[in-house]
Amino acid sequence: MELSTDEILRAVRAALAEDIGPGDVTTLATVPESAAICAEVVAREPLVLAGLAFATTAFHEMDPSLVIAPHATDGDPCDRGQTLLRVNGPARSILTAERVALNFLQRLSGIATLTAQFVEQVKGTQAKILDTRKTTPGWRRFEKYAVQCGGGTNHRAGLFDLVLIKDNHLAALRHEQPNAIAAAVQRARAAYPELKVEVEADTLEQVRQAVAARADIILLDNMSLPDLRAAVAMVGESAQTEASGGVRLDNVRAIAGTGVNFISVGAITHSSRAVDIALDFNH
Repeated sequence: MELSTDEILRAVRAALAEDIGPGDVTTLATVPESAAICAEVVAREPLVLAGLAFATTAFHEMDPSLVIAPHATDGDPCDRGQTLLRVNGPARSILTAERVALNFLQRLSGIATLTAQFVEQVKGTQAKILDTRKTTPGWRRFEKYAVQCGGGTNHRAGLFDLVLIKDNHLAALRHEQPNAIAAAVQRARAAYPELKVEVEADTLEQVRQAVAARADIILLDNMSLPDLRAAVAMVGESAQTEASGGVRLDNVRAIAGTGVNFISVGAITHSSRAVDIALDFNH
């Protein structure tokens, strides 16, 4: 997922407007207009970088006269103490844009960092780490971009680019014949023949029904390891498999070992921790 300059600019402008309002009263009151400074954005812990364009845009949008020099690239693993960005120019401008720049960097780098940890855990298996739609409203494209920076793979972007028949859809079709899965897949194929169809299965019987219905992907939800292995064997080459539910860093390797093609992890977007990144003034 590539982010356009325009969408980054819109997000940064909205964030600056939210933060500054009618003016940065502290900086305006205390820092002389003539004061100039050199500042460094520094990683305070090991991390995988994401969101650098948001930070540079925040500083440039605040003051085009600022001289900005990136020292890393999105997707880079960065060490504690590493300089990510240098900014030179009016101290007022740097101070006023600081928090917005850091908020984007800390949040998006946190997602990239956690994603990279999951990707590392499944290295050597065929499984790919997927994100989900459990994202911050309005930030989905940014957060899915950060997942890519961490080496993860994007699942569907929204409700429009993949048919994903979940348990509640099936519950609404529980009286259909021969079964809800068969009916749902048939209707999805008829309505959106150009899209792949994925079916959520909670049991091995539902897996069997999804295979019979010729689903493209079968989502194995909250299954035990033995059931995951049985499901993968049952599916064979007829569809791709995705495991989801209760995935953690301490069990993702075992899940990958069952042979699933994908493992979706909501936590990489909804529960990632903002990493520690600071802006330091050079004295």
